[in-house]
Amino acid sequence: MDVQMTLSRILIGEMSDAQFIELSEVDGSRRIPIVVGVAEAFAIERRIKGVPIPRPLTHELLSSVIVCLGARLSRVVIHDLCDGTFYAMLVLEQGSEEVQVDARPSDAIALAVGADVPIFVSEHVLMEVAADGGLSDFEVPESDEPLDDDDSEWT
Repeated sequence: MDVQMTLSRILIGEMSDAQFIELSEVDGSRRIPIVVGVAEAFAIERRIKGVPIPRPLTHELLSSVIVCLGARLSRVVIHDLCDGTFYAMLVLEQGSEEVQVDARPSDAIALAVGADVPIFVSEHVLMEVAADGGLSDFEVPESDEPLDDDDSEWT
């Protein structure tokens, strides 16, 4: 079973290569941190804020390709966790067909927020994260502040 999540925080640290995004359960209290690169964190932030760009960057390009091929991104699913690495897929609708495309979670989430489509995490992934203490190897700053379009850094 897949659980709907929402992007609740982006943690951008200027002094670190490891940036984080945090997903929170829509109808619950579970959260998962996902390590992303700085470029991906800024791409997600840019898409949330609707910052215009003069030429398409990677995520805008992929969104355009999906549309030009007659498909629509319907949702993204983070479906596996192996050795601390999350695995995701784009779920596309193309006519009456459903097409699943392997993707990095950061790219999938950037596309999801840009297209305003839901993000899901498989229940077994949430259970594994909980069993690992919320991926306790990562030091994610605690905060209960919701994602705010006016803030670019989360602490």
